Amino acid sequence: MSIVQLIHNSLRFVLLFFLLFCSITASEQIPVSNPLVQERTAYSKAMHKKLAYVAILPNSYLIETNRHYPVVYLLHGYSGNQRDWISRVPELTYWSSLFDVVIVTPDGGFDSWYLDAPVDTASRYETYMSRELPAHIDSLFRTIPKREGRAITGLSMGGHGALWLASQHPDVFGAVGSMSGGVDIRPFPKNWGLPRLLGAQENRPDNWDKYTAINNIQAFVGKKMPMLIDCGSEDFFYKVNQNLHEALSAAKIPHDYIIRPGAHTWEYWRNAVGDHLLFFKKYFRGAN
Repeated sequence: MSIVQLIHNSLRFVLLFFLLFCSITASEQIPVSNPLVQERTAYSKAMHKKLAYVAILPNSYLIETNRHYPVVYLLHGYSGNQRDWISRVPELTYWSSLFDVVIVTPDGGFDSWYLDAPVDTASRYETYMSRELPAHIDSLFRTIPKREGRAITGLSMGGHGALWLASQHPDVFGAVGSMSGGVDIRPFPKNWGLPRLLGAQENRPDNWDKYTAINNIQAFVGKKMPMLIDCGSEDFFYKVNQNLHEALSAAKIPHDYIIRPGAHTWEYWRNAVGDHLLFFKKYFRGAN
């Protein structure tokens, strides 16, 4: 082995050790010194403002500089923000490296439900999440800039958002998941900011029918869209998830469905997210 090769291999080992150390230290907060966990902003023309997101890069990203990576968009729930996932589930840095995926956790607003709201027309999170943010991520990072290189999932409000966005934009997202998702909003007419977005249900039932994820599953018929739905058996969204599973089955839409003990808690989502990332890794392996 030549001196040049020896030096190169030594430097590569040092860099790998540093990246591993950074990944481990991400457990308490987002360290500004960690190049693999980056908090940035993207500008939304639709909403005339900057929105924050966290990008989690695999360890190999800074080493294999000619390689392009698939992206998993991971959505937070009601009242959350871009830091929820990385602060509550710091092992996402490990999952990113294990599965060689970029994970993006965007700020989806306090109560946006990831919709272009028909009543609050300033809330254009569907446009942002389906067009503006993916374009920004693809321009900034070495991604696979096509539907076969993107998957989307989320918890609670984010589970509904993931299904909604994938149903409306199958050209953007190639696989979808939902954890404890509010997949049918109609049984909850007074909750979580929904009347602000859609109007009072008694006055605008058409909005509530149109913008609920369970009523848009026909968009998946005939599409190659791997789907994973899971929910805890003690979750207050269990019934609507069971209804979604039955509706998907009746429509002969392929999907994986997981029910396990658990409630609407971070303990449940921390356990579930690894299954989703593994599910998407299998999709990316077959699609690219």
